[in-house]
Amino acid sequence: MMVGLLSFKPMTISDTNGDNNGNGNGKKVTVITKSSTLKSKEIAAVTTKNLKSNTESNLSTFDKLVLSEYLDLNEKNFDKPEIESFKAAFKGYYKLKEEGKIKKDILTIIDFTKSSTERRMWVIDMNKHEILHQTVVSHGRNSGKEFANDFSNTPESFKSSLGFYATAETYSGQHGLSLRLDGLESGINSNARARDIVIHAADYANEAMGKNQGYLGRSLGCPALPIEVAHKIINLIKDESCLFIYHADKKDYLSKSKLLN
Repeated sequence: MMVGLLSFKPMTISDTNGDNNGNGNGKKVTVITKSSTLKSKEIAAVTTKNLKSNTESNLSTFDKLVLSEYLDLNEKNFDKPEIESFKAAFKGYYKLKEEGKIKKDILTIIDFTKSSTERRMWVIDMNKHEILHQTVVSHGRNSGKEFANDFSNTPESFKSSLGFYATAETYSGQHGLSLRLDGLESGINSNARARDIVIHAADYANEAMGKNQGYLGRSLGCPALPIEVAHKIINLIKDESCLFIYHADKKDYLSKSKLLN
């Protein structure tokens, strides 16, 4: 039963395209969804019971570690990310730490499987095992309307890119304080800096607006944040922390990423 929790599962999403919005230039136990009927303590109780049974032998050492980290994660007043996205992010994060490509004990997860109206970005303190922020985040205008479903590493595509990034330096640009990103996966997001894919604030990354119109405003490829949280998050994650952009349906990426396999 617990093995199913740790596998990558496809999800069905809408496939729609929308109008131009924003600017990115310089810019079986089913658990862990907001609608889940099981809370973390209940999940932990079920998990503990099963791990004491023969089910424990079905989990790899890595899966046990991920599950332990996940259940120990203090969500505070937030929701946890899906365990599938956390597992993938966890694996890449520690590989990058070992390779010296990231330094901070901060992991940011963006789950583009989810609607743009949902709070689909998490900032996690991996040392303290707690969620620091959860917020909505925009995707590129050519990646989709409500859902991001089309990704690219190509300049001027105005699409988002999946995969692992190292956060870099900040600068003051068209959208104020902005954070440069270095894509760490060749052919997947390696053109991020050349494309000016950055984290920045945007008035169109507005949760209330998203709820009213059914989708968040979109960028030219940047993960844009609400104005009220952007500066705080940028200053927290800047200077070589790990950012991971995930999509559960993109099996081609999940199966071929060198950081995940």
